[in-house]
Parts: sequence; structure tokens; C-alpha cells
Amino acid sequence: MNVYTIGFTKKNAKYFFETLKSSGAKRIVDVRLNNVSQLAGFSKRDDLAYFLRAICQMEYVHVPILAPTQDILDAYKKNKGDWSVYERQFMQLMRQRDIAGVIDKSIIADGCLLCSEDTPTHCHRRLVLEYLASAWGPMNIRNLQ
Repeated sequence: MNVYTIGFTKKNAKYFFETLKSSGAKRIVDVRLNNVSQLAGFSKRDDLAYFLRAICQMEYVHVPILAPTQDILDAYKKNKGDWSVYERQFMQLMRQRDIAGVIDKSIIADGCLLCSEDTPTHCHRRLVLEYLASAWGPMNIRNLQ
């Protein structure tokens, strides 16, 4: 299964869409909790869906079950929490939600998980794919930079 990830932070629209267009991904799988904020710029939900169709001929799907809760996100981001605590809480949340049993593999296969973080190192999109790979089997993961 081929899967991609990308964050929009520190990327201008030209680079972002050209990278996606040449990636091989067929859809963006938006795993953000907040995808309509003014801070999202060109990646606001409705604008992004339009740009993906018009520029990349790609689908857009928002899958909020793959996002952390506001409490978990705030504890890490706003309160400058510890990454290991965030990681543990989010992994527990994914187990509770049974995402491996709920998410259709066809949404993830050839999809590109989108979040705001520039790199996947301290981003939940990486944790989502690690969790799904442990349940579904190996994935070919390409992080688009």
C-alpha cells in the first residue's frame, strides 16, 4: 500500500500543489481537527478541495476520526506539553476509536495524509500511519517535503 504525508506549514501554494501533483497520490486525506481556520491559508477545507480538483485532479476527504481531540491537542500545543505524553494519549485514542477497524483501507491507499506540521516527526499523521501499519501490515510511506 502506497501512502503519502504532507504538512502545509512553511510551504507556499506553488510548491505545495506541484509536490502533490507529481507525488502519485490520488487524494488528500485531511486528518486535521481544525481545517477552516484563517491560519490555514490556502489549505482551508473548501478552498483546498477546489484547488486539488482544479490543479491536481485529486480528491479531498476529511477524516476527523484520525485527528486528536481538542484537549489532547491543546495540552501539547498551547500548554507546551511533552511529545511522549501526546503520543501516548493519541495512540490510546486511536485504539479506543478502533480506527483500524473503522477506516476503509481504500481511503488510505494512494492517499496523502495532510496536517499542518512541516515534518512528520512531531505530527499525528505519522502516528496514524504507524498505528494502521501495525494493524494492516506494511505500508510504503513517503513523506513529501
